[in-house]
Order: sequence, then structure tokens, then C-alpha cells
Amino acid sequence: MQVLQGAAAFSVPDGKPSHYEEHLRVPDLSVGTYCIPVGGKDGQQPHTEDEIYVVVSGRGWLEAESGSTDVGPGSVVFVPAGEPHRFTDVTKDLAVLVVFGPAEYSRAGAPT
Repeated sequence: MQVLQGAAAFSVPDGKPSHYEEHLRVPDLSVGTYCIPVGGKDGQQPHTEDEIYVVVSGRGWLEAESGSTDVGPGSVVFVPAGEPHRFTDVTKDLAVLVVFGPAEYSRAGAPT
């Protein structure tokens, strides 16, 4: 067992539009917290791994090729590998637990 300290806590360094922090990485999955402040921008690109987003706090929209949805505490959304998506219209500081399967970048290598 491993307790993931700091997982799902809102944290964005000053001046950053968003922040991602990984808490766990094993071959078959990785877990991290993605935070976007009110008015912040989500600049992520499609991933080569499947993702599950669990919204812990905040409010905004998740837009994807297959549709869009309002998200808030308790929202759980699956985004398949390769589907373009991003959080928009963040009206309350957003903290999202992100689960990648398999681990983020394991199919494509680390980002450049």
C-alpha cells in the first residue's frame, strides 16, 4: 500500500496558467493532480494513454471531440487515448485527480 500525499490538493505556482504534479507511476498506470486556477488555460495535447479525470474541487467545462460537459466536485470523466480535449471556462479553482492507463507517456515516450 502507498498513501499518495498531496494528491488532489489545489496548487498552482504563481504566474502559471495550470500545474500538473505526478504522485505515482507504475508500468500499468500513473496518478497525478492537475490544477487550473480561475481564468487559467489548459494547454494539454492529446495523450497516447487512456485517462480518467476525477474532479475534486472547482468548476469548469471539459471539451473533447466527442462532446463537452460541465464538471464540478464528484464529476468522473473518461477520455480515450488520442482524443483532443481540454478544460475551459474555469470559474472556480479546479483540482482534478488524473489516472492514466498505462502510465502517462509510456506508449510514446516522454514529452520533448
